[in-house]
Amino acid sequence: MKLAVVGAGWAGMAAAVEAAGLGMDVTVFEATRALGGRARALGTEMPDGTPITLDNGQHILIGAYSETLALMQRVGLDLPQALMALPLSLPYPDGTGLQTPTWAARWPAPLDALAAIATARGWTWGERLALIRASLGWQMAGFLCEPTATVEQLCENLPDRVVQELIEPLCVSALNLPSSHASASVFLRVMQDALFGRGAAGFGASNLLLPRTDLGSLFPSAAALWLQRHHGSSSRIHMGARITGLLNHAGRWRLTGEGVDEAFDCVVWATPASVAAQTLLAHADDNETLASWALSAHALHFTAITTVYAFAPGARLSAPMLALRAEPDAHAAPAQFVFDRGQLNPDDTGVLAFVVSASSGERDELQARVLQQGERQLGLSLQPLITVVEKRATFACTPGLERPGALMAPGLFAAGDYVQGPYPATLEASVRSGLAAARLANE
Repeated sequence: MKLAVVGAGWAGMAAAVEAAGLGMDVTVFEATRALGGRARALGTEMPDGTPITLDNGQHILIGAYSETLALMQRVGLDLPQALMALPLSLPYPDGTGLQTPTWAARWPAPLDALAAIATARGWTWGERLALIRASLGWQMAGFLCEPTATVEQLCENLPDRVVQELIEPLCVSALNLPSSHASASVFLRVMQDALFGRGAAGFGASNLLLPRTDLGSLFPSAAALWLQRHHGSSSRIHMGARITGLLNHAGRWRLTGEGVDEAFDCVVWATPASVAAQTLLAHADDNETLASWALSAHALHFTAITTVYAFAPGARLSAPMLALRAEPDAHAAPAQFVFDRGQLNPDDTGVLAFVVSASSGERDELQARVLQQGERQLGLSLQPLITVVEKRATFACTPGLERPGALMAPGLFAAGDYVQGPYPATLEASVRSGLAAARLANE
């Protein structure tokens, strides 16, 4: 079978690896000159002009990302070398917050998470017990709730401190929406896997996995190398090849674009939802199925994520990842987390990555506010390196949202973190959708 994959992000490369493994002839078309899509490497400079490789936004994984971790191993990555595993912890700069005790770090789920809750620093016993009761209640209910419920409604009986220091940061980082707008059912699925699920590849389910290398090397580039080594005669990747035309003829799909004019038995369309919708609407003609899918993708709303990279000579945080305090003036403290890149890779010593989920505002103004927040809460004098604003970083995971399905039309399948599935817009959702699309094409 001759298969085309349009888009070389995490979903597209997952589809390509799976399809090649199933014996298909695979061609990947990528419009840009970089692999990885919205989770890719990004080159910039240190203040002294030294080149440095960062990322198009700071990402983390968790130990429950079974498909992603298995696929990374499949293409030859040494996971302990590529990822720093931390027990579940969301500490603040002052040492308070949720942290799994050392003596409980290797306990199986959910005992490790319960130990972290029971020993949360700065919380009263009443606050700790309230969260434990709520977590066990979610488990007894099968992690199910009304599909129209928000996370705020789900957690309305929890103490304010628990909501402000745990639920809200978790919600905005996982779903990229504040709890007042985020889907409770999707949030519960994340909590189920992270706190009560099974880990993969030797990691605990609740482990936070921080990349030690750039996101391009973490999977997409490794996948491309694996395809070349193991399926070089039946797989190819074309960079700078933007697909602009799509036509179904005699049961095959003809792709046209910049230097491209070729027919395929099946196509996995793995671009962002907006690109997929625009391209398909322009070529749907009388294909009602294709037009309906494109309209459903076009109806999705999106939220932004901003990553502010800054430098302070010799800076070293108390942990590789810290939560940042909300302040009375929320406008003045937009970042929820900060990462010490130097603890992940010695070449990045002194580089901090501040993450602003559900971000809004102009780049320069947002950067200035984040740097001021960092100076207040971390006591560091920071120099900006680069600020990355991904305006359409994730779809808005609101209650009752209808997401497009994987089947666009016969022989044409969608892959991306926005496609129907249990997860919000995460790397795991991208990978799962890519694997599923390849398997559908093989049926």
